[in-house]
Amino acid sequence: MSTLPKLIVILGPTASGKTGLSLKLAKKFSGEVVNADSRQIYKGMDIGTGKVVDKEGMRHYLLDVVNPDKEFTLADYKKKAVAVIKDILGRGKTPFLVGGTGLYIQAIVDNLEIPAVPPNKKLRMQFEKEIKKSGGLEKWYKKLLKLDPGAAKAVDKKNPRRVIRALEICLATGQPFSKFRKKGEPLFNVLQIGLSVSREKLYENIDRRVEQMVEDGLVSETKKLLKKYSPNLPSMSGIGYKEIGDYLRGDYGLPEAIQKIKYRTHAYARRQMTWFRRDKRIKWIKNYKEAEGKIVKWLKIPL
Repeated sequence: MSTLPKLIVILGPTASGKTGLSLKLAKKFSGEVVNADSRQIYKGMDIGTGKVVDKEGMRHYLLDVVNPDKEFTLADYKKKAVAVIKDILGRGKTPFLVGGTGLYIQAIVDNLEIPAVPPNKKLRMQFEKEIKKSGGLEKWYKKLLKLDPGAAKAVDKKNPRRVIRALEICLATGQPFSKFRKKGEPLFNVLQIGLSVSREKLYENIDRRVEQMVEDGLVSETKKLLKKYSPNLPSMSGIGYKEIGDYLRGDYGLPEAIQKIKYRTHAYARRQMTWFRRDKRIKWIKNYKEAEGKIVKWLKIPL
């Protein structure tokens, strides 16, 4: 039986209902929430990332960590997240790690060994220039696979940030990126709860959320960000901000931008589920009652 401190993870694809579920569970089990969404770490990117606004008095960590033009690596995330989780535990609270960024979650759950490699600015400039071309990202992904065939399982080939980061690590260390995804000794005794939603329902949730984001001011938020930050930044090429940025430059109308956001989010949700389904330790649930039951059993406490 593990004597390690306990950590609860609430995960699932975008728009699956993680935020509402985690708030309710954290309130029930005297918890505090640690963000595991790679886009919500950026300041000023609130509407387009679905950042939790109504925290219901619940303490949240690792939201609004850096400005959109600052580099924030997986190593940075892991260091901050582990420190926050230990602080929550030290105060007798239950830490809830909540989000949909699989690599963030795995870095904590499996205590991944991550090299602290600084960004290669020259390489990134060349990368940003070339991925605008048709097939540009695919070309760089093939470069990565030549250096590290194992990256096929470790890196999402459609995620420019992950591709360039893996290349940077390969070039800086002279070793395969996939080698650095070794698991260390576990830091926590982890219960991973995944929120399972049918694809049809998930797409409905996504479409409704995208429309709500536009109603809530996604266009004005993007305008404000583009006054300060380049559209070529990894943060600004994220879902929602890229499409609205293209609309603002006159590439297409707002209805087309909204449709593109929906389709791109559908594809992202599918990739998230592909990632999560590989981890057989995740306990999949459909509602609050099921999640509550699993936590009660795991914590060995009476209802």
